[in-house]
Amino acid sequence: MKQCMLILDNVRSVENTASIFRTADGLGVKKIYLIGTTPTPLDRFGRPRSDFAKVSLGAETTVMWEYTKELMSLLKTLKNEGFNIISLEQDARSKDLKSFVAPEKFALVLGNEVDGVSKETLDLSNHILEIDMKGKKESLNVSVSAGIALYALLA
Repeated sequence: MKQCMLILDNVRSVENTASIFRTADGLGVKKIYLIGTTPTPLDRFGRPRSDFAKVSLGAETTVMWEYTKELMSLLKTLKNEGFNIISLEQDARSKDLKSFVAPEKFALVLGNEVDGVSKETLDLSNHILEIDMKGKKESLNVSVSAGIALYALLA
């Protein structure tokens, strides 16, 4: 069974983050790292957020998660633990998600809804993958992209 960590880097929306938790639970993600401005299941006083729970349907209690402000040290730690870093982003170096075979241990990085995955993160990644788009829009919502990528990599 593949071991997957999920990294949400400055995802802005509570709804997107909570939706990703629900998908992660369904596909067996081991842990979610919430970076920077990404909303957590707890408010600033440490109380459960009802807006988060409404969308995640309790997945915030079944999927391990951790908040950290700093992404680069986390990526280096995960690499040292044998995880391949995979970023989901449109980039000149991107490979098509459909033709990629995931390694046994990987961490999938999803970026901010507007700016995507940072260049610094892309440069540290072992692989950069993208979802081939057929229409006029260049990208999908981050929670939809998470579902497609996690299913392709884990199912």
